Amino acid sequence: MKIRNHRLIKDDDNSVAFIPSPNIGGVIQPKFLIIHYTAGSSAEGAISWFQNRASKVSAHLVIARDGTITQMVAFNRLAQHAGVSQWGSLTSLNRYTIGIELDNAGKLIQSGGKWVSPLTRRSYAESEVTIANHKNDPAGTPPSGWHAYTEAQIEATLAASLALVKAYGLTDVLGHEDIAPGRKTDPGPDFPMASVRSRLLGRGGDQSEHFQTTADLNVRSGAGTEFSLLPGSPLPVGTEVEVLQRNGVWWQVDVVGSANGVMDIVGWCHSRHLVAK
Repeated sequence: MKIRNHRLIKDDDNSVAFIPSPNIGGVIQPKFLIIHYTAGSSAEGAISWFQNRASKVSAHLVIARDGTITQMVAFNRLAQHAGVSQWGSLTSLNRYTIGIELDNAGKLIQSGGKWVSPLTRRSYAESEVTIANHKNDPAGTPPSGWHAYTEAQIEATLAASLALVKAYGLTDVLGHEDIAPGRKTDPGPDFPMASVRSRLLGRGGDQSEHFQTTADLNVRSGAGTEFSLLPGSPLPVGTEVEVLQRNGVWWQVDVVGSANGVMDIVGWCHSRHLVAK
């Protein structure tokens, strides 16, 4: 992907769908990228809400669960996505940021034995839920349910974000939870922020191809979940691997040392939970 005239252009040289929001401000020179979840039930619902002048909110991009990207604000114009916010000495981050909204229900509650959105009351299958603590939770807080992101969303977010970082020289990728802690929890613990930030902003001065796992991670015989698990899976958190080649979000890795007592593990894993050492 690339940026042309402050619009996102796909690899086929066509722009992504542009549905303008009326809730915009003046010209900005963006410094950061902010990742959000919509907390709603669909990308279409979020787009409709951002089209409503009465909502007084907007975002530059909305990414659906199938990876479809819709642009709603030109990247050089202010979108109303950050609200009351601060990062370092900067306040009112709408003036300095590009906002990406991912279709995701966010934090869930248990009701009637099901995981349910407290806002929409829609229920979600166990396979769509990650049980985890939020990084801003006080010590001793029990873990909560969080709506899981799809691989298509993560891949689309990376593709669009790489183009934005290159075009505007963005210096950091943040969550709404970082610039408004205590008030916001998005994108939440299921979003692989450490890995995304590493892939967007570089891997250090030596350009090392060594990464480590940020969650228990399966290694497979091929690039996809249809391939069999290799002995030693799942790799424990903190396992060091060397990346040999990439096939989209699937990376072939060579495990440094052993994992779970197994030596010489070479296979494929999803890059979602890998971060540069």
